[in-house]
Amino acid sequence: MHNFRTYYSVLIFAASLVTTGCGQMVSNAKKDFAEDLSETILEQNDPETVKQAVPAYMILISSMIKGDPDNVDLLISGSSLYGAYASVFVDDKERQKRLSTISFEYAHHAFCIHKPSACNIRELSYFEFEQSLMQFNKEDVKVLFALGSAWAGWLQAHSSDWNAVAELPRVKAIIQRVLELDETMNNGDAQLYMAVMESFLTPAQGGKPEIAQRHIERAIEISQGTNLMAKLLYAEKYARLVFDQELHDRLLKEVIDAPVEKNESTLINSIAQYKAKILLAESGDYF
Repeated sequence: MHNFRTYYSVLIFAASLVTTGCGQMVSNAKKDFAEDLSETILEQNDPETVKQAVPAYMILISSMIKGDPDNVDLLISGSSLYGAYASVFVDDKERQKRLSTISFEYAHHAFCIHKPSACNIRELSYFEFEQSLMQFNKEDVKVLFALGSAWAGWLQAHSSDWNAVAELPRVKAIIQRVLELDETMNNGDAQLYMAVMESFLTPAQGGKPEIAQRHIERAIEISQGTNLMAKLLYAEKYARLVFDQELHDRLLKEVIDAPVEKNESTLINSIAQYKAKILLAESGDYF
């Protein structure tokens, strides 16, 4: 697997598995199985193994949703896995679009079931959209983050369509509301979503690398340095943007040299190290 997608993709994958825990997706009779499976996926240090295994699990989740179409936790889990797989492991752009659309539809349906009064949020004017987000409280943060994550994945898959990119401010508004409700979510991943969105465009197009930097540094602080993806993002989405090779190379070496413990961060940190080696090898050409 020689061509991982951008950090945005990997972040979607990380948030997908950690946020849902996959254990809430089924009845209590199958809860232990789902929790063990999620834990096993996250503890894998070989991303290729996960790439081969996840499609079968996606089909399993879709069959469960077919039998229980209004189960919010199940819909969020389905959205997460479809979005994660599309963003990290699929190269074909049309497949990315199809899978990310399924992900978004599952998340949006969960959102509508959880908060029927906000179901039409995508059709609102931007001012009304922002106002609608204020009705969400801390107990709503999981479903709100699921919608934002899925929407971000859909936007990434459709990034060549400027009509889709025009929806970026709405995704940012969702993640901003998540941060207001729980800035520590997913070991700082919500901070990283905002950082990536602030660096989605170049400064000339309205991107804000200095704001992205603040979100990244806060994510590192929240995770106490254990979120290697945060340092990878710091190098790829900030140091490269401001042409700071010294910072870029130092961060990547820290990622590569960091121990990868066997816990729920093993898979994500393994992907970070893989990506860091590629970026460091390209450093001389880039700068």
